[in-house]
Amino acid sequence: MSEFFDNLNEDHMAMIAAQPVFFVATAAAEGRINLSPKGYDAVRVLGPGRMAWLDLGGSGNETHAHLAADGRITLMFCNFRQPALILRVYGRGTPVLPQDAGWQELAAHFTLLPGTRQIFDIAVESVQTSCGWGVPLMTLEAERETLVKYHRQADPETWQTKTSARTSSIDGLPTRASDRYISGESD
Repeated sequence: MSEFFDNLNEDHMAMIAAQPVFFVATAAAEGRINLSPKGYDAVRVLGPGRMAWLDLGGSGNETHAHLAADGRITLMFCNFRQPALILRVYGRGTPVLPQDAGWQELAAHFTLLPGTRQIFDIAVESVQTSCGWGVPLMTLEAERETLVKYHRQADPETWQTKTSARTSSIDGLPTRASDRYISGESD
């Protein structure tokens, strides 16, 4: 029922592009496993062996901390329409912040959203597909605009102060903060 691949193929890329939500899992050697649902138009396949994910500021920065400590990341895409399919991308991720080398190259693939914090550059190590027969059929009603609206209304100085104070994960692993507020309009 499941198949493994060394890289993403055209069918995988099309399936990923069609999904309005995906899930991200990371972990360090010790501590909690982080598993988060993600939405918006925030993931790009840059080639058979490379992906990128645009990350907005939220309640924590666990993915960044785990990738800095360990590097492992799994992205899971579920087709909530037909045909049933689950696709997992296993890889190694690197957080790229606006002040980092490589930011411009990665940012060019996205429309930056208000509150953009970083882009995760993901080297694909393997891909797994499975049947997805247990996943319900669902349709997207609408994107939830709350997070983008929150960041759009933020005062840039207050946002910067708040995010720069977040220097560790829930388990005390170090994180780095963005050096600038991204409004998403001309960044």
